[in-house]
Amino acid sequence: MPPQLALLLTVAFVLFLFRRDILEKPNVTGALWIPLLWMLISGSRFASQWLSLFGWSVGPVTLEEGSPVDEIVFFALIAAGAYVLRRRRIHVAEIVRNNGWLTAFFVYCFVSILWSDFPFVAFKRWIKIVGHPIMVLILFTEPDPMEAVVTLMRRCAYVLVPFSVLFIKYYPEWGRGFGEWGEVVDTGVTTNKNELGWLCFVLGFFFFWNLLQARRIGDRAARREELLLNACFLAMIWWLLLRAHSATSFVSLLVGMAIILFVGLPWVNKRFIGRYVLAGLLICTAAEAAFGISGNIINALGKDPTLTDRTEVWQDVIGIDTSPILGAGFESFWLGERRDKLWDKWWWHPNQAHNGYLEVYLNLGLVGLFMLGGLLIGIFWRMRRELVRNLEWGRFRLGFLIAIVVFNWTEATFKAVHLVWFVFYIIAMDYKQLGSKSFGPIRGAIGEIKERELVCERA
Repeated sequence: MPPQLALLLTVAFVLFLFRRDILEKPNVTGALWIPLLWMLISGSRFASQWLSLFGWSVGPVTLEEGSPVDEIVFFALIAAGAYVLRRRRIHVAEIVRNNGWLTAFFVYCFVSILWSDFPFVAFKRWIKIVGHPIMVLILFTEPDPMEAVVTLMRRCAYVLVPFSVLFIKYYPEWGRGFGEWGEVVDTGVTTNKNELGWLCFVLGFFFFWNLLQARRIGDRAARREELLLNACFLAMIWWLLLRAHSATSFVSLLVGMAIILFVGLPWVNKRFIGRYVLAGLLICTAAEAAFGISGNIINALGKDPTLTDRTEVWQDVIGIDTSPILGAGFESFWLGERRDKLWDKWWWHPNQAHNGYLEVYLNLGLVGLFMLGGLLIGIFWRMRRELVRNLEWGRFRLGFLIAIVVFNWTEATFKAVHLVWFVFYIIAMDYKQLGSKSFGPIRGAIGEIKERELVCERA
């Protein structure tokens, strides 16, 4: 197929999906486009990278300063989101009250700028992550928050998944690149294979969960159409995941899917989910001590024992002199002499520890690691109650939380404008405005179909 024809068909397919979505009249406002743009950028390439891809000069881009184009885009989205929230009159006190650990972690990140060697750079990076809670609060103050989340995920996939397939198959100059060891890798709409894996992990998890919801649609024709759409995207995502060769994303996706299935079993008592998780941890610990299952899994995935030099980098970064209590300051470890020292040894120039917990320790010290642990436990504690009130949303949150905990063993996602970090805020934050709808039954396209069926039955 000629590339031009493939491009035309892809654009037509995406427009069809958006038209179908809009005709279903989801209960969302036009403000949803702001977090959608935020998610599209964090899930693919920054604005400066897109412009450079198509031959537009954006000026010098450095690790410390970034790109002026990206700063303008992120600031515009954050400002637009803040304006929407101001119009909706959110209650800051309620945000703090319902998200104590998340607020404390967020504030500590800001305070840690004081002891950073690069305070201005750290401050600009902190401003960017302010966008995550702002975008999530836009979702949570929509007329139907659950429907807003589903619509956001679907529309993001409508763009990024088909175009990733298009780029890899028909525009290799855009969708392929060279890995750290000179090999040709598939990147899709992202900049490297790991980022493509992150995208597949997030959207694959969502469509698997959404597929289970589609099975509950009463109307056979509508159910068949929804199942077909979800299966189509799962097939494309699976193909992209295989092309990405991202073992971390693959394992994390399987873990998240397993949690969703396990929690949905009728004999599983949702009130005892904490005991199940504790039992699972004890079993995994015993199996690791007795049989070394992590090594077997690494071998089965075709990885070397060092996890592609990750374990050796871990040893090097721990040996660098920083404050073990406070760290180097918010997102400041990989700057200046510390970065240069590591780059002198590692020719592939790592810019993260490839371990989320170690990355937090390097930047925020033991205090930050303690806060992160409290945040994860606090979120899990709330999810236990959510499983009883709203099983479907509860198991979505729980599955993604545990998958992220696994994911961060070999990737660092508790930072920056990262797709996984953004979705983490979606499952981590709680906000219920007085007089607004709280999270209720699953809606979106499925909910609209159910409403039509109910209206017909009453008529």
